[in-house]
Amino acid sequence: MKPIFLLVAVVSFASGCARIADVGQAPELTPVSQSAEHVAMAAPQPVDILAQRDPLRAASLWTGDRKSLLGDRRAGQRGDIMTVVVEIDESAEIDNTTNRSRSGSENMQLPELFGLPQRIDESLPAGSSLANAVSTTSSSASNGSGGVRRQEKLTLRVAATVIEVLPNGVLQIEGRQEVRVNFELREMIVTGYVRPEDISRQNEITYDKIAAARISYGGRGQITDVQQPRYGQQVADILLPF
Repeated sequence: MKPIFLLVAVVSFASGCARIADVGQAPELTPVSQSAEHVAMAAPQPVDILAQRDPLRAASLWTGDRKSLLGDRRAGQRGDIMTVVVEIDESAEIDNTTNRSRSGSENMQLPELFGLPQRIDESLPAGSSLANAVSTTSSSASNGSGGVRRQEKLTLRVAATVIEVLPNGVLQIEGRQEVRVNFELREMIVTGYVRPEDISRQNEITYDKIAAARISYGGRGQITDVQQPRYGQQVADILLPF
């Protein structure tokens, strides 16, 4: 047990030193220079060969190019940006009740069996008899009930970037938004896969059309830090068997 306590002490001391360094400092924003969104936007974009050959076509307002007046401006290439609309308003209620009972009894008598019970009774203590050889009674009962009640509501809008176009045409998107107010930082992360045809003409997509959607809304800072249990308490909750 001694090595375990030493390990816990070392980890607690190291984490405590890291937390002391943040005293009086606002949470740092995540750098965007090396993010997946920045890498996708900085990647070379496909060149319109026809526009290079015909300068008049590039300047026309009636072409089907994305930059034209009537062009399709929806995200479809690596580095494009779209808006993800998250509107979660769900509730669930489940109630379960289980009742079970069982009873049984067994009784076996041997009043006569070739005279053996009578002979055995002679050697038994007074008042004992083999006539009622076996008699058992059993009963069991169990009751159980459970319930789940959950209600979630979340309304957010976040810009996401197409970081990869898969061979089948599906777009892999990723969006991150951070807002810092005083010493508390709120973070919103959205990732998943989107079909180009599910993107609306307003270049928006709802969260229920995102495959393998991963939506995270949380934060870090002084308020979040107070709401979390101390490291020692978390370790004790894991190690203690009671």
